[in-house]
Amino acid sequence: MKKDFLSILDLTTSEIKDLISRAKVMKNLRYWGESPQVMKGKKAILIFRKPSLRTRASFEIGINELGGTSYTFHDEEIQIGKRESVADVARVFSRYCDIIIIRTYAQKEVEDLARYASVPVINALTDLLHPCQVLSDAFTIMEIKGRLEGISIAYVGDGNNIAHSLLNLACRIPLDLRIATPPMYQPVEGIVENARKHGISRISLTSDPVEAVRGADVVYTDVWASMGQKHLATEKEKALSPYQVNAELVKHAKPDFIFMHCLPAERGKEVTDEVIDGPNSVVFEQAENRLHMQKALLAYIFR
Repeated sequence: MKKDFLSILDLTTSEIKDLISRAKVMKNLRYWGESPQVMKGKKAILIFRKPSLRTRASFEIGINELGGTSYTFHDEEIQIGKRESVADVARVFSRYCDIIIIRTYAQKEVEDLARYASVPVINALTDLLHPCQVLSDAFTIMEIKGRLEGISIAYVGDGNNIAHSLLNLACRIPLDLRIATPPMYQPVEGIVENARKHGISRISLTSDPVEAVRGADVVYTDVWASMGQKHLATEKEKALSPYQVNAELVKHAKPDFIFMHCLPAERGKEVTDEVIDGPNSVVFEQAENRLHMQKALLAYIFR
């Protein structure tokens, strides 16, 4: 049976831990100029309906290092769901390649693509979820902090796809997850309730960023207006400006906290330069680890 990766909930706890271990091996092997050729002779199609830097680079380079070949298609070339139905695109690409990776807007589009494709599908980002990023973030936290279970993560800002995927991670790994957002920008209620129902993590929602950050191991933020929401930028900036991660806010975290951001960052808005460029920032370790985790995920799918 094909393995799709549409959400962190597609993985078990043991599979997440296994992927973190695999990512570490991939990172060490790359240091020595080595990489397992698990994709030798295999072809990957990447569909990008949204612009991308880290996602595209990490997948294309990772596929190449694993011995595979990648072919990237942009929205104007396919016009998926408009020029051709999602089902037809899935069926056609399944005849050409061994895996489909898509970065798009609607989660349903990814789910429909997986439904009709006969090859594995990876969700490289939707407006609802960003599972590849948060899976990689779990590796980064483990690498730096030496543990993942029981880590306190304060997510501050817009209740977006990063917040949702952190909540999904909390369904599999015991975390102390605090999410600070304005009331109108909280995460999707059903995703929050699902995380609480699993009962293995402490889930806290608050409108007070100081409350969320107090004593945290990790302070995480993201842009206030994601791609596809730029028309709401002014409105969101007004509501979210009290949630800026700055030197004053992070004083409330543990002295050895790490600052995380999935990038790109709008410096001076959701985060100040002194935090993102400061000694506690691991944003570029995060960016690098996307490559190692992407390779681990591909090796898991093709093992």
